Amino acid sequence: MIDLRSDTVSQPTEAMRQVIANAKVGDDVFRDDPSVLGLEEYAAHLLGKEAAVFVSSGTQSNLCALMAHCQRGDEYLVGDRAHTYMYEGGGAAVLGSIQPQTVPMSATGMLDLKAAESSIKPDDAHFARTRLLCIENTTDGKVIGLTELSEGEKVARQHNLGYHLDGARLWNAAVALRVAPSAIAEPFDTVSVCLSKGLGAPVGSILVGPTSLIAEARKWRKMLGGAMRQVGLIAAAGMHALENHIDRLAIDHENARLLAEGLATVEGVSVDAQNTNMVFVTVPQGSDNLEERLAKHGINTRWAGNHSRMVLHLGIDKGDIATVVTAINLELNS
Repeated sequence: MIDLRSDTVSQPTEAMRQVIANAKVGDDVFRDDPSVLGLEEYAAHLLGKEAAVFVSSGTQSNLCALMAHCQRGDEYLVGDRAHTYMYEGGGAAVLGSIQPQTVPMSATGMLDLKAAESSIKPDDAHFARTRLLCIENTTDGKVIGLTELSEGEKVARQHNLGYHLDGARLWNAAVALRVAPSAIAEPFDTVSVCLSKGLGAPVGSILVGPTSLIAEARKWRKMLGGAMRQVGLIAAAGMHALENHIDRLAIDHENARLLAEGLATVEGVSVDAQNTNMVFVTVPQGSDNLEERLAKHGINTRWAGNHSRMVLHLGIDKGDIATVVTAINLELNS
């Protein structure tokens, strides 16, 4: 099956499976799992931060960060289409009692910083205290550049706010910008990164930042049920991904470009491609049951009406792209 629903469907490679099978493990709650300790140290160094904590998911990583930065009754500034606001179950509000204050996002995915500044609450008992500015990079496949990220840091520092990056696909942004991952992470206090999307690990996310905030996040991880025992089995997969799969994301970006170019030749198809691994596709109204029809060709996609987001990953090659273009053309124009 050619699966374009998300890069979360990526499968561990055979080499990664061997690493998992041979992983050295301990009890991470006692802080004696060597694979976890090694992964956390490596990730912190890779992203230029003091410390790191390995968690089960990006949702948990972001939530631990928000709860480390904020107290109950505080608020954080977040994009109105951001993952932490839209797609993480309202955890900040439900579990952290942290109020989200949404801010419009620009075409690049960056927050409108003037709107963000105007949303900061005065020191008044009527209002929640604004404590944190939260950015996502990439957003819908769009890369926010280093200059914009630095401008966000200036706003955060001027108003004594924490600065957090949801960097689930930071690796894609770094490859697209041709910079080290640490260059993207540098302006931020804390950064969440995912191992199980384009990097192909089966599970896991890492939160990096200063030692004090990561220690606080580790306490929240325990309370949220995220402290695990012989978790080195999956930490080893994450280490293999970081050591071997970052640079190859350029292949996914190139395949996304090829898919966009191919679909643009299909009559009735409109394509919006970014500079990373996502292609947004629009087909004519009335193209019913396209998801089911493509499944008959061995292609797994998700559609909202006549729109689809197709995501490239290490399980997709150039031959698969040709198959997808041919199948969509056949279903729309035969």
